[in-house]
Amino acid sequence: MKLNKNKNRFFDLNVLQWTVPSFLAVTAFIFELVEHGVEDGLHFDVAFTGETIIFGLMGPLIVGFIIAWMRQLFIAEKEAMTEVYILNRELEAKVTERTASLEQRNIELNKANHELQKLDEMKSEFVSLVSHELRAPLTSLNGGLEIALQSAENLPPAARRTLETMMDESARLTQFVQTILDVSRLEAGRLTFNLGPVAISPIIHRAVEVILGTRRDIKWNLPSEIPPVWADEIHYEQIVRNLLRNADKYSPAEKPIEIKVQVSNGNVRIEVADHGAGIAPEMHEKIFERFQRGQSSESAPPGWGLGLYFAKKLTEAQSGILSLRSPIWPEINAPGSAFTITMPIAADSPEEMYNA
Repeated sequence: MKLNKNKNRFFDLNVLQWTVPSFLAVTAFIFELVEHGVEDGLHFDVAFTGETIIFGLMGPLIVGFIIAWMRQLFIAEKEAMTEVYILNRELEAKVTERTASLEQRNIELNKANHELQKLDEMKSEFVSLVSHELRAPLTSLNGGLEIALQSAENLPPAARRTLETMMDESARLTQFVQTILDVSRLEAGRLTFNLGPVAISPIIHRAVEVILGTRRDIKWNLPSEIPPVWADEIHYEQIVRNLLRNADKYSPAEKPIEIKVQVSNGNVRIEVADHGAGIAPEMHEKIFERFQRGQSSESAPPGWGLGLYFAKKLTEAQSGILSLRSPIWPEINAPGSAFTITMPIAADSPEEMYNA
């Protein structure tokens, strides 16, 4: 529609370019003839000649030039509009093509995402099923080994050591199966949290007693009074145990594990520091991923790379933060690592204080 209008304008200017100057020239010439002929008879004097040249020749030429210039402008506009029209048609075709391609791609991505979700659900269900099936025979095995160890004093030393090794490995496998179950439930959103005020000091001492006992030195740095945090007591203690287990595994037996508690800015921070080989800066984020370990050499302690991942997920599920600092000591061979649990203070009962 726009192109047709421009075409009509171009035709009008093309006609006007010749008709208007011609009409002006004829009109001016006739006017001069009448003017000079009526008064004194027709004389081709200077006045007649000058006025005829000015009004009959130069004026129409100027008007014709202006109309020609306007005609060129409309020609340029017409060419530009034609190019814009062609570009718009091409752009519309490309947009239509890309839109159809994107819609098809979105359909494929949605389908792939749905399939991945189904596979992830199947994986979680399979892992949970296998773990449940393993837990029952492991419970029977652990019970049998405990009974056997109760009368192990009558056995030869080699047999007794074999039983003790089997008991340790069975307990380790049981812990692994339980961790897998807990991780699967957490990822599936089936792990329940009973949040409430939780006393810090009893949890730390109980976790140290269960995980480390008396076989390792502990360097304590606890304030005289620690406010309760808002958390799930069972899962909170599980986080502390995982960090103690990790520190025990990756630091020399003769070195102490340092436990520090700080209260600031409405939070309670528990820091578990070791004197191990430390964690490289590029591994600070990856160390909290599934099946990631700080050491992967043949001499590295046994493990599955799930403890820190599960601890971080449990912390975040309770509105807390689990962070890492490494190195923390000046020793080159033992720079150490420090994991910190930051949890909010239980605001509904801030007056409750527990002695460390």
